[in-house]
Amino acid sequence: MTAQYQVHGDVAIITLDNPPVNGLGLATRQGITDGMAKANADAAVKAIIVTGAGKAFSGGADIKEFGSPKAMQEPNLNSVISVLENSAKPVIGAIHTVAMGGGLELALGCHYRIAAPGAGIALPEVKLGLIPGAGGTQRLPRVLGAEAALNMIVSGEPVKSEMLVMLPGQKLFDKLSVSAESLAEEALAFARSVADVRPLPLVRDLKCKHPQGDAYFQFARNMVKGMSKNFPAPAKCVDAVEAATKKKFDDGMAVERELFIHLMWTPESKSLRHLFLAERAASKIPDVPADTAQRAINSIAVIGAGTMGGGIAMNFLNAGIPVKMLEMKQDALDRGVATIRKNYEAQVKKGKLKQDKYDQRMALLTTTLSYDDLGGTDMVIEAVFEEIGVKEAVFKELDRVMKPGAILASNTSTLDVDKIASFTKRPEDVVGLHFFSPANVMKLLEVVRGAKTAKDVMATVMSVAKKIRKTAVVSGVCDGFIGNRMIEQYGRQGGFLLDEGCTPAQVDKAMEKFGMAMGPFRMGDLAGNDIGWAIRKRRYQEKPNMKYSKTADLLCEKGRYGQKTGAGWYDYVAGKRDAIPNAEVVAMIEEHRKSLGITPRKISDEEIVQRLVFSLVNEAAHILEEGIANKASDIDIVYIFGYGFPAHRGGPMNYADQVGLFNVVQAMNRFAQNPLDDAKFWQPAPMLARLATEGKTFN
Repeated sequence: MTAQYQVHGDVAIITLDNPPVNGLGLATRQGITDGMAKANADAAVKAIIVTGAGKAFSGGADIKEFGSPKAMQEPNLNSVISVLENSAKPVIGAIHTVAMGGGLELALGCHYRIAAPGAGIALPEVKLGLIPGAGGTQRLPRVLGAEAALNMIVSGEPVKSEMLVMLPGQKLFDKLSVSAESLAEEALAFARSVADVRPLPLVRDLKCKHPQGDAYFQFARNMVKGMSKNFPAPAKCVDAVEAATKKKFDDGMAVERELFIHLMWTPESKSLRHLFLAERAASKIPDVPADTAQRAINSIAVIGAGTMGGGIAMNFLNAGIPVKMLEMKQDALDRGVATIRKNYEAQVKKGKLKQDKYDQRMALLTTTLSYDDLGGTDMVIEAVFEEIGVKEAVFKELDRVMKPGAILASNTSTLDVDKIASFTKRPEDVVGLHFFSPANVMKLLEVVRGAKTAKDVMATVMSVAKKIRKTAVVSGVCDGFIGNRMIEQYGRQGGFLLDEGCTPAQVDKAMEKFGMAMGPFRMGDLAGNDIGWAIRKRRYQEKPNMKYSKTADLLCEKGRYGQKTGAGWYDYVAGKRDAIPNAEVVAMIEEHRKSLGITPRKISDEEIVQRLVFSLVNEAAHILEEGIANKASDIDIVYIFGYGFPAHRGGPMNYADQVGLFNVVQAMNRFAQNPLDDAKFWQPAPMLARLATEGKTFN
C-alpha cells in the first residue's frame, strides 16, 4: 500500500507512503480516495488529516509513471482534489519537508493546512516546460496573491514555509507548527479544534484580483520574455495566473488545462522531461547494484593547486569534506590557496556565502609538499599536466604512499585510464574523474571506468558525486571519453566550414542562434587553441590519413591561443570576454583557402548547424555501439551540462530523435558528397543506420 489509513480517536489520518518523495502515482491516489471514503463513512471520525511518511509530504508526480497513461488514469490528481474539497468532514493537510508540484496542489485542495518550519514549497513544473496542471495556477494566487504566486510559478524555485507565513494576507497556511517533530501532535489538536466548523473553507471560493490588472500582467510578460526566449512555458504561466484574477474558478481551470495540454506536446517540454529522467538515470550503472557496499570517504587529497586542482578542492570543501592539497613548490601552493580564498571572498562580497561558512571551509583545507603526508586520506584526485609521463610519476608515488583501499582518481580529459592504472599494483582502485573547467562551477563529472575498476569504487564515486552536487555520467576508456571524443569531430567540421567559405563569426552566430552557449570558435578561444593544436599534432602521428583543416594550426603558429593571450579567432580586451572579430584572421583564412584552390561558396546557417550537430550524433552512435556510453541519454547529459548544448533541444541524441533519424542519415549522405568534407566520417555509424532503417530512435 502506498497510502496508509489510521484512526486516532475521532481523527482519521491518511499517510502517503510512496518513497522516496511520496509521489502521487495511481496506487497512492487510489489510497487517498479510499481513505477519504472510509473516514466519511465512519460516524466516529470528526476530521481527516492528510500527511506524508518519511522525508516528504509529497514531491508531486511519481516519476515511475512520468508521461505514461497511468498518470492520467482515474482517479487523476484533479479528481482526488475534488474528493478532498467535497468531503463532508474537514480535511487538514499536515505539511513537512517537501510539498512540491502535485503535492502542493493536493495540499491546496484541503480545507486547512498546517506546515512544519523548513518545509520547501514549490510548483516546479516550469522546469519541465509545463505549467501546474491540477489547479496550481488557480489556487496559489488565491492564497498568496497574484504577484507572489506568479513569482513562485514562473521560477519553479522552492520557498521555505516560514517565509511564506510572513507574507501579508497569506491564506496558504492556517498554522505553522513549533517544530517538525511536533507537527503530528499539533495537527491532531488543530483538526479537533476545527471539527465542528461549518461551512468548510475552500481555496477555490477565495477572491483573487490584482489592482493594476492589465498593466501588471503586461509587465510580467515583458520580464518573462526577456528571461526565457527559448521556453514557452513561463509566458503561459502568466496567462494562467491572469485567468485566475479575471475568470471564475472553473473557467480559469479550463484555461489552465488547455495551456497544460498544449505545452505537453511542445518539443521544448518533451526535451526538458527527457532531461529530467535522463539525469536521474545517469547515476544507475547496469552491473553495479544500488545496494553495492561503498568505501568511506571522509577525507581527500588533491594533487596540483592550479586552476583545476583548486576548483576540484572547492567542491569537497563546500560539502564539508577535508582536503589536503599537494604541490611540488611552496609558491605554487600559496598561489592555489590564494585563488581559492579569492573565489570564496567574491561569494561573501556578493552575499552568496556567509563569513562563518567561508571560515569553516578554509579550515578544512591543509597543504603539503610531501606525498608521504597524503597516505591517511580516503581518496586522492590528481590534477597535473595532461601528459602520460607526468601521470606515471604521480601514480607510482600514490601507489607507494596511499593506504590500502584508498581510491586513486585521475582528472585526465583524454588519456588512457587503463594505462594510468597499470602504473600501480592496485588497478582495481583506479578510476577517472574528469571534472570540467571551472571545476567548482561546472555541474558535469565524467566518471571513467577502467577495465579493472572495482564495482565498489564505482558505487562510491557516484555517491561522492552527489555529495559534491555533480551530475555524474559513466564513460568507458577511449581517447577523449564521451565528451571530448565527440567535440573533436565538431571542431573538424568547423574547420572544413572555414575552408569552404565561412568566417568564424558566421559559424558561431549560427550555433548560438541554434541555442549553444557559444559557437565552436569562441569555445576554442575560451579553452585555449593550443590545447586543440597539441591534440591535432598527436592525431597527425596516430592517424595520418585523417583529414583536417590546417587553418587552426596557422592561427596557433601566430601565437593566437585565445582569451589567455588576448587574441585567438577573435580579439579580446583585458577583463572582458567580448569576442571582437579580427580582419587579419579573416584574411588569413581567405589566403589559406586561396592556396588550396578553393572557391568560397555561400553556406546557410541550416547547413552549419546540421554539419556540426550531426557530427556529434554520428560519433556518439559509434560510442554507444562500442559500449563507451551506457545509453544515449547519458550522452545528452554530458552535452547539456558539459558543453553548453541547449537544454530546450534535450541534447544531441534527443535532438536527432526529434528531427528523425531517417532525416539525419539523409543529410549525412548529402555531406558525404562534398569533396572538401570527409566522406569516410559521414558514413553513418552502424547503429544509426539500423535505427533509421527500422524507424526507431536512440532514446
